[in-house]
Amino acid sequence: MTYDPHHDYADASQWRGTTILTVRKNGKVVVVGDGQVSAGNTVMKATARKVRTLAGGTVLTGFAGATADAFALLERLEAKLEAHPTQLARACVELAKDWRMDKYLRQLQAMMIVADKHETFVLTGNGDVVQPDTFETGSGITAIGSGGNYALSAALAMDEYEEDAEILARKAMAIADRICVFTNNNLTLESLASD
Repeated sequence: MTYDPHHDYADASQWRGTTILTVRKNGKVVVVGDGQVSAGNTVMKATARKVRTLAGGTVLTGFAGATADAFALLERLEAKLEAHPTQLARACVELAKDWRMDKYLRQLQAMMIVADKHETFVLTGNGDVVQPDTFETGSGITAIGSGGNYALSAALAMDEYEEDAEILARKAMAIADRICVFTNNNLTLESLASD
Protein backbone atom coordinates (compact mmCIF):
# COMPACT_ATOMS: atom_id res chain seq x y z
CA MET A 1 0.00 0.00 0.00
CA THR A 2 1.39 3.40 -0.93
CA TYR A 3 0.93 6.54 1.12
CA ASP A 4 -2.04 8.66 0.06
CA PRO A 5 -2.07 12.17 1.59
CA HIS A 6 -5.85 12.38 1.06
CA HIS A 7 -6.59 9.13 2.91
CA ASP A 8 -7.82 9.48 6.51
CA TYR A 9 -5.53 7.04 8.32
CA ALA A 10 -7.22 7.86 11.64
CA ASP A 11 -10.53 6.45 10.36
CA ALA A 12 -10.81 3.04 12.04
CA SER A 13 -13.15 1.79 9.30
CA GLN A 14 -10.22 1.94 6.84
CA TRP A 15 -8.07 -0.62 8.70
CA ARG A 16 -8.26 -4.28 7.80
CA GLY A 17 -7.24 -7.30 9.78
CA THR A 18 -7.08 -6.02 13.33
CA THR A 19 -9.23 -5.57 16.38
CA ILE A 20 -7.62 -4.08 19.50
CA LEU A 21 -9.73 -3.49 22.61
CA THR A 22 -8.81 -1.94 25.95
CA VAL A 23 -10.91 -2.28 29.09
CA ARG A 24 -10.07 -0.47 32.33
CA LYS A 25 -12.29 -1.65 35.16
CA ASN A 26 -12.22 -2.52 38.86
CA GLY A 27 -8.50 -2.19 39.40
CA LYS A 28 -7.37 -3.81 36.16
CA VAL A 29 -6.50 -2.64 32.66
CA VAL A 30 -6.57 -5.14 29.79
CA VAL A 31 -5.39 -4.78 26.19
CA VAL A 32 -6.49 -7.59 23.88
CA GLY A 33 -5.99 -8.09 20.15
CA ASP A 34 -6.95 -10.70 17.60
CA GLY A 35 -4.41 -12.54 15.47
CA GLN A 36 -5.67 -12.10 11.91
CA VAL A 37 -3.60 -10.43 9.21
CA SER A 38 -5.49 -9.95 5.95
CA ALA A 39 -4.40 -8.90 2.48
CA GLY A 40 -7.55 -7.91 0.66
CA ASN A 41 -9.96 -10.80 1.13
CA THR A 42 -7.23 -13.33 1.97
CA VAL A 43 -6.18 -14.34 5.47
CA MET A 44 -2.37 -14.22 5.40
CA LYS A 45 -1.82 -15.19 9.03
CA ALA A 46 -4.18 -16.16 11.84
CA THR A 47 -1.83 -15.99 14.84
CA ALA A 48 -0.14 -12.57 14.69
CA ARG A 49 0.72 -10.97 18.04
CA LYS A 50 -0.46 -7.34 17.95
CA VAL A 51 -0.44 -6.71 21.70
CA ARG A 52 2.88 -6.12 23.48
CA THR A 53 4.32 -4.96 26.78
CA LEU A 54 6.90 -2.16 26.95
CA ALA A 55 8.96 -0.44 29.64
CA GLY A 56 9.64 -3.60 31.61
CA GLY A 57 6.01 -4.70 31.54
CA THR A 58 4.60 -1.42 32.92
CA VAL A 59 3.06 -0.28 29.62
CA LEU A 60 0.67 -2.23 27.39
CA THR A 61 0.20 -1.48 23.71
CA GLY A 62 -1.83 -2.82 20.82
CA PHE A 63 -1.51 -1.75 17.19
CA ALA A 64 -3.59 -1.71 14.05
CA GLY A 65 -2.31 -1.14 10.55
CA ALA A 66 0.83 -2.11 8.69
CA THR A 67 2.91 -4.41 10.89
CA ALA A 68 6.34 -3.08 9.94
CA ASP A 69 5.10 0.47 10.49
CA ALA A 70 3.69 -0.47 13.88
CA PHE A 71 7.00 -2.03 14.94
CA ALA A 72 8.86 1.12 13.91
CA LEU A 73 6.46 3.13 16.06
CA LEU A 74 6.77 0.71 18.99
CA GLU A 75 10.55 1.13 18.93
CA ARG A 76 10.18 4.90 18.98
CA LEU A 77 7.62 4.74 21.77
CA GLU A 78 10.00 2.58 23.80
CA ALA A 79 12.71 5.23 23.33
CA LYS A 80 10.29 7.97 24.44
CA LEU A 81 9.38 5.93 27.52
CA GLU A 82 13.07 5.55 28.37
CA ALA A 83 13.51 9.32 28.03
CA HIS A 84 10.40 10.03 30.12
CA PRO A 85 9.98 7.11 32.56
CA THR A 86 6.68 7.07 34.48
CA GLN A 87 5.34 9.83 32.19
CA LEU A 88 3.20 7.94 29.69
CA ALA A 89 1.26 11.01 28.56
CA ARG A 90 4.46 12.92 27.79
CA ALA A 91 6.01 9.96 25.95
CA CYS A 92 2.84 9.60 23.83
CA VAL A 93 2.71 13.32 23.02
CA GLU A 94 6.41 13.33 22.07
CA LEU A 95 5.89 10.32 19.78
CA ALA A 96 2.81 11.91 18.20
CA LYS A 97 4.72 15.15 17.55
CA ASP A 98 7.53 13.23 15.83
CA TRP A 99 5.02 11.11 13.94
CA ARG A 100 3.21 14.18 12.66
CA MET A 101 6.26 16.29 11.80
CA ASP A 102 8.83 13.79 10.53
CA LYS A 103 8.62 13.16 6.76
CA TYR A 104 9.44 9.45 7.14
CA LEU A 105 7.17 8.84 10.13
CA ARG A 106 4.20 10.62 8.51
CA GLN A 107 4.04 7.81 5.99
CA LEU A 108 3.68 5.09 8.64
CA GLN A 109 0.22 3.61 8.44
CA ALA A 110 -0.74 2.45 11.92
CA MET A 111 -2.69 3.34 15.06
CA MET A 112 -1.88 2.38 18.62
CA ILE A 113 -3.57 2.02 21.97
CA VAL A 114 -1.14 2.58 24.84
CA ALA A 115 -2.01 2.01 28.51
CA ASP A 116 -0.32 1.91 31.88
CA LYS A 117 -1.86 1.42 35.31
CA HIS A 118 -3.14 5.03 35.35
CA GLU A 119 -3.99 6.13 31.80
CA THR A 120 -5.01 4.97 28.32
CA PHE A 121 -4.25 6.78 25.04
CA VAL A 122 -5.03 6.26 21.36
CA LEU A 123 -2.28 7.52 19.02
CA THR A 124 -2.70 8.20 15.30
CA GLY A 125 -0.57 9.44 12.44
CA ASN A 126 -2.62 12.64 12.36
CA GLY A 127 -0.88 13.67 15.56
CA ASP A 128 -3.81 12.69 17.76
CA VAL A 129 -3.23 11.63 21.36
CA VAL A 130 -6.71 10.85 22.61
CA GLN A 131 -7.49 9.83 26.18
CA PRO A 132 -10.82 7.96 26.08
CA ASP A 133 -13.67 8.97 28.34
CA THR A 134 -14.41 7.15 31.55
CA PHE A 135 -18.06 6.21 31.57
CA GLU A 136 -20.50 6.53 34.46
CA THR A 137 -19.78 2.98 35.56
CA GLY A 138 -16.14 3.86 36.16
CA SER A 139 -14.74 1.82 33.29
CA GLY A 140 -12.70 3.07 30.38
CA ILE A 141 -13.25 1.16 27.14
CA THR A 142 -11.77 1.95 23.75
CA ALA A 143 -10.95 0.08 20.55
CA ILE A 144 -9.24 0.50 17.20
CA GLY A 145 -9.02 -1.48 13.97
CA SER A 146 -11.49 -2.89 11.49
CA GLY A 147 -13.41 -4.74 14.19
CA GLY A 148 -12.85 -2.09 16.82
CA ASN A 149 -16.34 -0.60 16.69
CA TYR A 150 -17.91 -4.05 17.05
CA ALA A 151 -15.77 -4.90 20.07
CA LEU A 152 -16.34 -1.46 21.57
CA SER A 153 -20.12 -1.70 21.18
CA ALA A 154 -20.21 -5.19 22.67
CA ALA A 155 -18.03 -4.17 25.63
CA LEU A 156 -20.15 -1.09 26.33
CA ALA A 157 -23.34 -3.17 26.18
CA MET A 158 -21.99 -5.75 28.64
CA ASP A 159 -20.12 -3.31 30.89
CA GLU A 160 -22.70 -3.03 33.66
CA TYR A 161 -23.23 -6.82 33.73
CA GLU A 162 -19.60 -7.98 33.83
CA GLU A 163 -17.30 -6.95 36.68
CA ASP A 164 -14.03 -8.52 35.48
CA ALA A 165 -12.12 -6.53 32.84
CA GLU A 166 -10.53 -9.60 31.25
CA ILE A 167 -13.77 -11.55 30.95
CA LEU A 168 -15.51 -8.48 29.53
CA ALA A 169 -12.73 -7.99 26.97
CA ARG A 170 -12.77 -11.63 25.90
CA LYS A 171 -16.57 -11.68 25.51
CA ALA A 172 -16.53 -8.46 23.47
CA MET A 173 -13.78 -9.83 21.21
CA ALA A 174 -15.80 -13.02 20.69
CA ILE A 175 -18.69 -10.89 19.42
CA ALA A 176 -16.39 -8.90 17.12
CA ASP A 177 -15.04 -12.21 15.78
CA ARG A 178 -18.58 -13.28 14.87
CA ILE A 179 -19.35 -10.03 13.00
CA CYS A 180 -16.11 -8.74 11.42
CA VAL A 181 -14.57 -10.89 8.68
CA PHE A 182 -11.19 -9.24 9.36
CA THR A 183 -11.16 -10.40 13.01
CA ASN A 184 -10.52 -13.85 14.47
CA ASN A 185 -10.56 -15.51 17.89
CA ASN A 186 -6.80 -16.09 18.27
CA LEU A 187 -6.37 -13.55 21.06
CA THR A 188 -3.32 -12.05 22.71
CA LEU A 189 -4.16 -10.44 26.04
CA GLU A 190 -1.99 -8.47 28.44
CA SER A 191 -3.14 -6.93 31.70
CA LEU A 192 -1.94 -4.75 34.57
CA ALA A 193 -3.30 -3.90 37.98
CA SER A 194 -4.56 -0.32 37.68
CA ASP A 195 -5.36 2.50 40.11
